[in-house]
Parts: sequence; C-alpha cells; structure tokens
Amino acid sequence: MGKVFAVVNQKGGVGKSTTAVNLAAYLGSRDKKVLCIDIDAQGNTTTGFGVKKKSVEYTAYDVLIGQARIQEAIVRTEFKNVSLVPANSALAGAEVEMVQLDDRMNRLKMQLLTCRLDYDYIFIDCPPSLSLITVNALVACDKLIIPMQAEFYALEGLSQLMETVKIVRSKYNPSLDIEGILFTMFDSRLNVSNQVVEEVEKYFPDKVFETKIPRNVRLSEAPSHGKPVMYYDKSSKGAEFYELLGLEILGEKAKPKEKRKLFGRKSK
Repeated sequence: MGKVFAVVNQKGGVGKSTTAVNLAAYLGSRDKKVLCIDIDAQGNTTTGFGVKKKSVEYTAYDVLIGQARIQEAIVRTEFKNVSLVPANSALAGAEVEMVQLDDRMNRLKMQLLTCRLDYDYIFIDCPPSLSLITVNALVACDKLIIPMQAEFYALEGLSQLMETVKIVRSKYNPSLDIEGILFTMFDSRLNVSNQVVEEVEKYFPDKVFETKIPRNVRLSEAPSHGKPVMYYDKSSKGAEFYELLGLEILGEKAKPKEKRKLFGRKSK
C-alpha cells in the first residue's frame, strides 16, 4: 500500500509545490510509482508538471465533492512513473460545498482507499491555510512533510500547525506523524537561519531533514517550463539537493564524498 505524505504549511511561498513536484519526479526516476494530488486552488503542482488546467476533464474539486472517482481524475504526466490529480480555481469554492456534505473530513481518505495499492508514494500538495481541505489531507495521510523557511515568523506558523495536527490526531487520524520538517530557501551563512534550525531541532528532535534546500535559480525557473528541476537542469544544485531529500525519504544514505562536494560548491 502506498505511503501517503501531506506536504503542508499554512504559510504560503515556502516551497510546498516545489517539494511535491521534485520529490515525486525523483522517486519516479527511481522506478517508484508516484501519485501527486494537487488540492490547492492555485494549481502550482499541476503547472509544475506541465499539465494544462483547461485540458483536464476532472480535478481534485470533482473528487472532493463527489462528482468523480479519483481514478477518473488521475492523469499521466510526461515524467517517468508520475501521475497527477490536477487542480484549478474551482477548488476555491469547494470548501463551502463540502461543509454541507456527509463525512466531510474523510472525503479524500475514502477516495484514496480505492487507489493506494496502485502507488508506492502519494504526495498531497496542500493549500496555504488550515482549512477543511487541508484537514482532509491530514486525515488521509500517514506522515507530514513540512516545508518552512528558517525565519522566526515561521516558528509561530509551525506552532499553529501543530495545534491542528493534535486535534486531527485525537479525533480522526491517531497514527498521524511528522516525516520531517524541511528547511527551504536556506542560507547557512545567516545567523538567524541557523538559530531557527537549532530551535526547531530542540522541539522536534529527529524530525528535521538533514537536507536543507538552498535558494536556486533553476528551481525558480523550472515551473515556468512545466518541468521538475531534474528534467529542466539535472546538474543544478536544486536538482541535486532534491535528490538528497529523495534519498532520505527512501531511507538511503548519500555518499559522504558526494555530499561534501555538493555542499561546498556554488549554486547553479
């Protein structure tokens, strides 16, 4: 049965979609069957895989409100072993409709039960809010991947997220846990960045990914070409750091020599 990750943070612009797209692409390249579910009305993960929002028949909106089965909404991307449930702006109104539906907290979970056996990994790209749609992802997933920037405002947001996780765990998903907190747009030269990492590691021991994603031009450019960064520029620092993150997800170790070489060179 596929392992389900919700990529979540109520703060926007922290790299949720970038992480979902690039982790999925790397794991797909390693012969893992991967499904990405875009439940953000902005549809950044959909765009990141080069899927045209107007060309799809069904989206995550149809799945959540019960107008389509998840299998009907899944589209194959052009990237190895990666499929997608796309999103578009219709999702913005889904929450109002879902409030009146039966079992509104479990709608995504029930849909996933029908397809989990078909995939090794499933990534849910959540909207930047602690909304009913996000709660659906928390109920449906096994583990959380929490991208965040190393800044003090982010600590407050993390605290709010943990309160929501605590409620979901007590009422709907007792096995819900954190896979890892992922620092993105990271600059190790800044004292404040290292202080925030230390603070998070103190409160969440063994829950912070060793890999920290730096700012990278290629990572920023790749979505405008509708490609994960490894297909846009495989030799870029962004691609190589997401490969390191993928190895952590797989439970594999990068070679120390390769890590030293990567950490020591300039961004491309």
